[in-house]
Amino acid sequence: MDYKDAFKKIFAMPEFPRVRANDPLTSFQAADSIKEVAPQHHQVILECLQFFGPLGKDGIATHTGLDGNQVARRLNEMKIIGLIELTGNTVKSNSGRSEREWQCTYSV
Repeated sequence: MDYKDAFKKIFAMPEFPRVRANDPLTSFQAADSIKEVAPQHHQVILECLQFFGPLGKDGIATHTGLDGNQVARRLNEMKIIGLIELTGNTVKSNSGRSEREWQCTYSV
């Protein structure tokens, strides 16, 4: 897969459920507000992994300026659409705990 194909996947991304039916109104508002921003986060994360190589959530957050929670929310979505995958390794998080390491599923 080349870089152009990766971005086509990002911008033709399926709708991911980001809220449950019984969640409070504020959760629905938050889910609605992220719809426009999520593809941008995907692009930033993908470029980070391509440039720096395999990283954990905190490593991605450090290099991109995104919040760790923003990164964590996007990683599984990106895995589902085939942009990234787990390496099978763990790395140390900022707090010293083990976290999963992610990599691009292709190379440019």
